[in-house]
Amino acid sequence: MRQRKGRPRSEEALSGYLFILPTLIVFCVFIVFPVLFTLYVSFHDWPLLAGPGKERAYVGIENYRRVLADPDFRKSFINTVYYVLGSVPTGLMISLGFAVLLNTGLRGITWYRTAFFTPVVTAGVAVGLLWRWVFNTDYGLLNYAFSAITAGINYLLGAIGALIHHPLPLIQFANIPWLDSPHLAMPAVIIASIWKSVGWGMVIFLAGLQGIPEHLYEAARLDGANPWRQFWYITFPLLFPAIFFVLVMSLIASFQVFDLVYVMTGGGPLHSTDVIIFYLYQFAFERFQLGYAAAISYVLFAVIFILTLAQLRIFGRRVQYEM
Repeated sequence: MRQRKGRPRSEEALSGYLFILPTLIVFCVFIVFPVLFTLYVSFHDWPLLAGPGKERAYVGIENYRRVLADPDFRKSFINTVYYVLGSVPTGLMISLGFAVLLNTGLRGITWYRTAFFTPVVTAGVAVGLLWRWVFNTDYGLLNYAFSAITAGINYLLGAIGALIHHPLPLIQFANIPWLDSPHLAMPAVIIASIWKSVGWGMVIFLAGLQGIPEHLYEAARLDGANPWRQFWYITFPLLFPAIFFVLVMSLIASFQVFDLVYVMTGGGPLHSTDVIIFYLYQFAFERFQLGYAAAISYVLFAVIFILTLAQLRIFGRRVQYEM
């Protein structure tokens, strides 16, 4: 090909580099340098409050050995896996269901999209405070709703008993300690997380659904395919790249949950919601062991990296085929 007249290629390349230089500087200062410095810190005994000039001893991989041998870390890892398994698949299915419903020409679809997406752009602390009130044992909205439903059922049972002249046993309701129970605290956090994130996946799926050609559905209907077969053989395969994207991003975000746990439960009760990032926060900013906290962060990075590679290995070829 003949070289285009005008400025030499070297000058064009220089102009391009100058345009991206501000972004590159910001990326290096706020992303690359902190990542590399955190890796350096993870190999040291690094007290957070040590003054300038204080010696920070090099300990090699001792912090990593300590992380892998720490039963509290294993407990927080199990809690995190519990949270991921509870929030990611459920949120994915709910998002997909809402997207399919809103893609049917429903009236007021713009209002519904806004309503579902509002929690996504709401601060995590605000969402945590809202659901902490909803799950409050004594004054929470959820227990109040259950109490009202129980009262209504008891009223009906009393009326039926009066009609048949035989009193029926009434239902006894006690306030459920959602955030004070080691067995219910994590499900409560999962519910709040799904409520916050479901709108994001729904918007992604809506965009994918609107890109599916309508004539495929028309041909399927002419062949006698019912709505379930249309979804399974047309919608799902063509929407699989969007599903894979939402799955990977949701998995990465779920392993880094912090704000909801910090506001709603503080890691309790009895460490039942003590996830990895909250465990890291405690060592970094409460116990001031920055080197150990940095090692935790890189162990978490390794876990997320391996899981992401596994998903790419398992589903990557299918995504490329569908695209």
